[in-house]
Amino acid sequence: MTDDLARLSINQETIKQWSLEELAEGCAKAGIGRVGLWRAPVQAYGVERTAQLLSDAGIGVTSLCRGGFFTALDPAERARALDDNRAAIDEAAALSTDTLVLVSGGLPPGSRDLHGARERVADALAELAPYAAERGVRLAIEPLHPMFVSDRCVVSTLGQALDLAERFPAEQVGVVVDTYHLWWDDRAPAAIARAGAGGRIHAFQLADWITPLPAGVLLGRGQLGDGSVDFRAFRSAVESTGYDGPIEVEIFNEALWAREGAEVLDEVAERYVRHAC
Repeated sequence: MTDDLARLSINQETIKQWSLEELAEGCAKAGIGRVGLWRAPVQAYGVERTAQLLSDAGIGVTSLCRGGFFTALDPAERARALDDNRAAIDEAAALSTDTLVLVSGGLPPGSRDLHGARERVADALAELAPYAAERGVRLAIEPLHPMFVSDRCVVSTLGQALDLAERFPAEQVGVVVDTYHLWWDDRAPAAIARAGAGGRIHAFQLADWITPLPAGVLLGRGQLGDGSVDFRAFRSAVESTGYDGPIEVEIFNEALWAREGAEVLDEVAERYVRHAC
């Protein structure tokens, strides 16, 4: 493995067309020693089986996505969400990753109360953070671009994520710095410095912003170098805080998924070196 690739992690969704077995084999062959995982395919394959597969291939797990969706008003729905997040924490621990990524959840149907929704996120964190800490898992709040605030995530900026995380010890709750969601915000560099000073950067993810956005917008993440994001500037800001952890490429893009997986992996590694190193 070259020094340039030593910190690269491939998020499972970037090469969604690959099975877990193909992901393990392909990354090992390419000399990439880290992956980020998603719960649904891991559950389908089996959590313990996944852990063994990756361990045998010499591949570490940098994060598990996702927990969260804490904003429901109905008590029974909130209780189900908390139970599901406890299960996600247990899965992260079984996979030997210390980072569970949280997408907070959008506004409940008919609601316009953003403050109340964010406070329910804080309430959920208060219940889950000690449970996670007992299992060696950190909760990482991921702010999503404001276009997702109504249906996916009421936490839109890194500052908002830190306002929530800083209510709890840094070893329990931190944040995700994701270039796709934060590239537009001129307050992001200051928030990154704030997060780093508090030891709260628990994950650093890369994807590019390309336009026009596809219908539904969720699958609009671009290959590195195809869009508007200055990856070296983000990396410099993050690393100036002392962060030296994994750098995870997470791209949801149907055009990439339609291609041969090994070709996509090689391209991601090449683009990462060219644009983010």
